Amino acid sequence: MATHASHPGVYIHPTSVVEEPVQIGPGTKIWHFCHVMPGAAIGAGCVIGQNVFIAGRARLGNNVKVQNNVSVYDAVILEDDVFCGPSMVFTNVLMPRSHVPRKSEFTETRVMRGATIGANATIVCGAQLGRYCFIGAGAVVTRDVPEFALMVGSPARRTGWVCRCGIKLERRGERFACRECGATYQEVGGQLTER
Repeated sequence: MATHASHPGVYIHPTSVVEEPVQIGPGTKIWHFCHVMPGAAIGAGCVIGQNVFIAGRARLGNNVKVQNNVSVYDAVILEDDVFCGPSMVFTNVLMPRSHVPRKSEFTETRVMRGATIGANATIVCGAQLGRYCFIGAGAVVTRDVPEFALMVGSPARRTGWVCRCGIKLERRGERFACRECGATYQEVGGQLTER
C-alpha cells in the first residue's frame, strides 16, 4: 500500500479528495470517496472509512476510527481513541433553517478520549461525551454524557456503566467491576471513577 506524496506515512485512496492545507499524522489511512476540507487536523494512526466528510474546523486526535458514511462537521472535536460507528450523525446547528444563514452559530461538540458512538446514533451539537462512554446504536444524544456511561434510546438515557475496555460493568457491593479485565470503579453522585 503506497503512502501519499504530500503526507509521508499516510495512505490516501486515489478516489478521495484531500484539500490542502491539512494536517494528517503518520500511519493514518483515508479510504474510498472521502473528502477532507482545508484546515482539518487528523492525528496519527487514524482510519477514515469510505464516504467520510471531514470539515475544515474539525479536529481528530490520534487512533480515531471513523467508519463509513460519517460527516465530521466544523466544531466537532474527537479526542484520541474515539470510535465513530457506521452512518452515525453529528449536527452543528441547533435550529437549522435553509433560508437563515447560521454558520456563525456552529456549536462545539467534544467527544472525549476513548468514547464509542454506535452505528446510526445521532449526536446533537453542543453535547460533550465523557471519556470512555458508550453510545448505543441508534441512540439520540441531546445532552452531556458522563464518563463511562452506557447510553441507549431516543432521547438517550444511561442504562449502566462500561469499562475502559468497553465491557458493561457489573455491580459488586459498593463498587462496579469488569468481568473481562478486572478493573474496578466506584459511583459517587452519578459519576463513575476508576479505583
